[in-house]
Amino acid sequence: MADNNLKIVVERNPPESKLSELNIKCWPKWGCSPGKYQLKFDAEETCYLLKGKVRVYPKGSSSLEFVEFGAGDLVIIPKGLSCTWDVSVAVDKHYKFESSSPSPSPTPPSSSASSCE
Repeated sequence: MADNNLKIVVERNPPESKLSELNIKCWPKWGCSPGKYQLKFDAEETCYLLKGKVRVYPKGSSSLEFVEFGAGDLVIIPKGLSCTWDVSVAVDKHYKFESSSPSPSPTPPSSSASSCE
């Protein structure tokens, strides 16, 4: 049976204002071709899928217990999750790993939303 404390959170098609606030366009990018991948998350990851379709099967879950997400979804994957990614459509995503710091660092106001510096 899967660990229910390690829950994947999916926000479908978040508003552009949220994506800008998170500064997602400045996050690193990662992609993969269709296939099955065994993954373990040693840190919490937040990602935004530009394209692709994925079914995530947490380790120890049945074949009926999966989380599905795809292009346009904002996804939070918890630290400590071991899982299989079943990628049916090639993935291209922006991602960010959370630091171990319990409180987020303050972000200074920016006059340019598109600046990554």
